[in-house]
Amino acid sequence: MKEFEILTLDNGIRVVYKQVTTTKIAHCGIAIDVGSRDESADQFGIAHFWEHMAFKGTSRRKSHHIIHSIDSVGGELNAYTTKEKIYFYTSVLDRFVDKAFDILSDITFHSIFLDKQIERERQIILEEMAMYNDTPDDAIQDDLEDQIFSQHPLGHNILGNSKTVRSFTKNHFNTFINSSIDTSRIAISIVGNLSLAKVKKLVSKYLEPIPSYTNPIRNLVTSVGSSSHIEIEKPIQQAHVGIGIPAFNIADERRVPMAIIANLLGGPSMNTRLNMTLREKMACVYSIDAHYGAYADTGLFSIFYGTEEKNLKKSKKAVFRELDLMKNKSLGSLQLHRLKEQMLGQLAMAEESYASLMLSMAKSLLDLGTIQSIEEVFKDIEQVSAKQIQEISNEVFQQEKISTLTFIPKENGVY
Repeated sequence: MKEFEILTLDNGIRVVYKQVTTTKIAHCGIAIDVGSRDESADQFGIAHFWEHMAFKGTSRRKSHHIIHSIDSVGGELNAYTTKEKIYFYTSVLDRFVDKAFDILSDITFHSIFLDKQIERERQIILEEMAMYNDTPDDAIQDDLEDQIFSQHPLGHNILGNSKTVRSFTKNHFNTFINSSIDTSRIAISIVGNLSLAKVKKLVSKYLEPIPSYTNPIRNLVTSVGSSSHIEIEKPIQQAHVGIGIPAFNIADERRVPMAIIANLLGGPSMNTRLNMTLREKMACVYSIDAHYGAYADTGLFSIFYGTEEKNLKKSKKAVFRELDLMKNKSLGSLQLHRLKEQMLGQLAMAEESYASLMLSMAKSLLDLGTIQSIEEVFKDIEQVSAKQIQEISNEVFQQEKISTLTFIPKENGVY
């Protein structure tokens, strides 16, 4: 059997399957290539709201039936929304995989959006928004994207705003779904010890009956606004800094060296350049992260950290010195080798999480039309040169492209 089996149904839905013989758990997910960036101004937050409502009743099941169906067999059922995707997924003992497929297909395609449930979930989402806004290290991330992509829905907060969230009715959900869903942009992903014949039987029973939907491709970003530097006072005790720079889209070959650069500067390890400088040497941050996120048509490199207000000036200077160092000094062969080894190890450990692998397979199929084996990913990383890293650093880390957002504590500010 091939490492990945990819099937395409008559309605356009694609299925990717990876057999793992050493597990008794079946991980199954449905990824829809629709997210918050596909909302119009009066729909902000509706994709995330839809994700919530999927669990609140279908034409066959009430809310409590959905909740208990997977919990009662020791499984997990969950969902989340991103700027470009909605995911519904479950993990169960493989003998319950029929139940998992039944539930997933039901909540994805047969929600009924009862008025009573909309009102209940509306209050929960408003509470979620309040909690989010009270957490500055979360809020600054979406606020920075909104600052950089201010003329495009890609920038707005996934949760939406209180005005739009308070306005949604059943008709709003049906209109959004009918105008957004395209079955050729839906991927089913499965990881587990199932035969290919079993997988085909499952998708034939639960997914082939789904009618075909066709809708226009999303509104792409054609340009990014000029850089800006904004400071906002907030009732907080610590200053928070976000630094953002437009980068490469998901299909750009430069995304691999860009990901390596982000990992070197502020990835998950403690020995990143920014952590070693700002935490270990200067002692002015508890944590600092760099991230590269790639979308269908653009990307964003970002850095986030919190610090005492008195350290704002010197901490920003330190970050920009590290960016300049990436532009002006090439990595040595030993540095590059160690960086690659670190990244390969991180990727190998991530693949051991079969639930995460299942979700990443669906995303890759939707974004790239294919699934890379870990060996192919390793090869792409191994081929990156120090020269490429320096050239891309010079291309991306240009002063006129950099935007900053700073949350500054108000006097006597409190959480």
